[in-house]
Amino acid sequence: MANNFESLEVWKECRSFRNQISTLVKTFPSEEKYRLTDQLIRASRSVTANIAEGHGRYHFQENIQFCRQSRGSLSEILDHLICAFDENYITEEQLDDFRMIHEKCMKLLNGYIGFLQKQKDLPKSTN
Repeated sequence: MANNFESLEVWKECRSFRNQISTLVKTFPSEEKYRLTDQLIRASRSVTANIAEGHGRYHFQENIQFCRQSRGSLSEILDHLICAFDENYITEEQLDDFRMIHEKCMKLLNGYIGFLQKQKDLPKSTN
C-alpha cells in the first residue's frame, strides 16, 4: 500500500482530470457559474478528495467506501459533460476526449478498489 495518497496512480490520473475540468469550465458562459460550472468543479474535486480521505483512514473497508464515493463522482462528471455537450458548450470531439479520460480514471479506480478488497480479505497476519 502506498504511504501517501499522492503516490497513487489513480489519484494522479484523477488529479489531471480535475485540472482539465477546471480549465474547461473557464470557457463556459458566465450564467453557468453557479450551475454547471460549480457542479463540475465540485464533482471533480470530490473524486480526488475521497481517494485521499479513504487512504487516510487506514482501514480497508473505509478506504473502499470512499473510493466508491469517488466512483460515483466520476460518473457524475460524465453526466455533466454530456449536459455541457447538449448545451453546445463543448464539441463532440471534446466529449469523446473526456470520455476516454473518464474511462481511464474509472479503470484505475476499479483496479484500486479490487486491490483494497483483496487486501481486506487476506488473513490478518499477512496484512
